[in-house]
Amino acid sequence: MRNLLVPLVVALLALGLPGVADARPGIVIPTAQTPAFVDDASGTPPRANADDPAIWVHPSRRADSVVLGTLKEGGLAAFDLSGRLLRLVAAPPPPVAGAAPGRFNNVDLLGDLAFVSDRGRDRVRVYRVDPRGAAAGKAVLKDVTAARTPLVFSKSEAEVDEQRTAYGLAVGTDRDTPLVVASRRHETRLALLTPVRTAEGVSVRQLSTVDLPASFRLPDGKTWAPCGEPGEGPQIEGMVIDSRHRVLYAAQEDVGIWRIPLSAKGFGQPELIDRVREFGVPAKYDEQTEECVPAGADPGFGGKWLTADAEGLTIADAGHGRGQLVASSQGDSRFVVYDREKPGTVLGTFRVREGHGRDSVEHSDGAAVVTTPLPGYPAGLLAVHDGERKPAATDPSGKELETTGFAYLSWKDVLASLER
Repeated sequence: MRNLLVPLVVALLALGLPGVADARPGIVIPTAQTPAFVDDASGTPPRANADDPAIWVHPSRRADSVVLGTLKEGGLAAFDLSGRLLRLVAAPPPPVAGAAPGRFNNVDLLGDLAFVSDRGRDRVRVYRVDPRGAAAGKAVLKDVTAARTPLVFSKSEAEVDEQRTAYGLAVGTDRDTPLVVASRRHETRLALLTPVRTAEGVSVRQLSTVDLPASFRLPDGKTWAPCGEPGEGPQIEGMVIDSRHRVLYAAQEDVGIWRIPLSAKGFGQPELIDRVREFGVPAKYDEQTEECVPAGADPGFGGKWLTADAEGLTIADAGHGRGQLVASSQGDSRFVVYDREKPGTVLGTFRVREGHGRDSVEHSDGAAVVTTPLPGYPAGLLAVHDGERKPAATDPSGKELETTGFAYLSWKDVLASLER
């Protein structure tokens, strides 16, 4: 029997059938993927660069659930569960000649409202998901942003064009109070906001702010600051609110993951629960290469699991406060899964490899997971940004253009794949 079984398994592996080739430690194969997007004027839509997903689950017809994805200057996209594009919502044009256009960076959902950080114009945009979900087709999203919604960080429209604007974004609740947290590009500041309904639509009001550290005292007594371009601080992008435990998880890209108590009254004391491997390593900015280069030996104070940048965060809810925190280790194209109840405790890691005609995932920026069973996803769906969709689009000269997209993963496959 054993001699007969081996050739059968080899044959199945050669065919690439799911359930055999996919069952490898630390490896997950996408179940579906969205169309590719190209960050170029020739793209459709132009200058579309995928970044961050969110998942809306239909309350009764699970097959009509919707995945949203930001495309920076390309706007906001809505997809069905097969990855088919339903709708593209354009980012706002520049308000005046020479000003920055809208640039949609992160998205998160609170009920049927999708909140988007408009990095280009320093605002929080709001879109309502049609109650029909994917069955609504092109009508799936409606802009309900109040016309006079305030700037998040800037003091004037002129300051907006300096582009130290709303960057990362996460939503949640503190009991009955809806909350939105936004991070500031090139800064360490986080702003706590709450949605406000007006006659014009949905706006936001600021409740509080907090500044995370920009430099750190190391165990050897030295002070270390992450390397970056002159004038740019160690920013935060990936974030998720754990409303059950009343905390915010925030990924400071060159530092690690923070756990911050959160309520409608403001932020509590931040705790760094994991560090990137590069934490504490001396580096300096090289103006010729426009990159940071090592400037000394690694003192050994970094973490084990994350390779900078620490990026997209999402929580898989297993009920009663249990579950997992997922983080993108962008530098080595790996995902790290933590125990939600034991902050900083790693359950395992995985990579997303190509298979069944779908691409691998590299340098992922954003992620979103739901644990509600959906068609094709018996334990839930994890959607992730793919920073290098292949084959890449090319210009007329044959030069590769930045090509991105989103991949859909079975949460059941993820849990079965975790590798320590």
